[in-house]
Amino acid sequence: MTDRLRIAIQKSGRLSDGSFELLKNCGLKISRGKDRLYGRVKEMPIDVMLLRDDDIPEFVADDACDIGIIGENVFEEALLVDGHDAPAERVMPLGFARCKLMIAGPKEWDYENANGLAGKRIATSYPGLTGAWLEREGVKARPVMMKGSVEVAPRLKVADAVCDIVSTGATLDANGLKPLATVFESEAVLIRNRNAFSSEKQAIFDALLKRIDGVITSRDAKYVMMNAPRAAIGAITEYLPGVDAPTVLDLAGQPDKVAIHAVCRESVFWGQLEELKKLGASAILVLPIEKMMA
Repeated sequence: MTDRLRIAIQKSGRLSDGSFELLKNCGLKISRGKDRLYGRVKEMPIDVMLLRDDDIPEFVADDACDIGIIGENVFEEALLVDGHDAPAERVMPLGFARCKLMIAGPKEWDYENANGLAGKRIATSYPGLTGAWLEREGVKARPVMMKGSVEVAPRLKVADAVCDIVSTGATLDANGLKPLATVFESEAVLIRNRNAFSSEKQAIFDALLKRIDGVITSRDAKYVMMNAPRAAIGAITEYLPGVDAPTVLDLAGQPDKVAIHAVCRESVFWGQLEELKKLGASAILVLPIEKMMA
């Protein structure tokens, strides 16, 4: 019987949506049971467990799952607070579910730097990250552990300020708060158990990593095609964003012109297309890349 790789994913929310989208782009389909807390991948021997985000680091560290997709903020908080004897380890960033953990305080505060937090109580669901930031800044303030809607803490006189995840800032504004300082910038990361996998499981893991790397590499990559004067090849190649080496093809009946095909590993914007036109390019096409593997 094949040794199956077990992956932990958040059961709901923005991180969950991004994780399933990543696996879908890797060519994997997940069938789930009635409880929707367990699934199986059809194309590869992989089992999926759907968990609360706070539980994922512990499940991976304790060998209940082999790998997991988790917000870097949650993972770092688990390392700082839980201190597993054999903690999970970070494998790679995944480039989605980006967010910021920020200190926020009343709008009327005249905040200049971290010293303005001295002696204050800061409500947060991330005491580890908050405490580490305060220590780095050399500020003596007291994190107040609070689950749920920490934004209401100053209004309830539970704390003077908060430290929480901020995306648009609308929730802070609605509670009379303003962002003051960034404590931690986060995105989704892939983590794994530190224990050695069996040879079968390692092969599955390596194959999955290649697919994930291909998806990430192709996410912003574009395939660019154009015609150009032969004399402009050097200038155009140098200007194309993130290009390795383009393919240059002769154009039939036009000895002074060539077709240039290139994979750009960065996004291509309208301003860059206009610059290519100035360099002599014409008939420029920019196409998305669905899959790419080195």
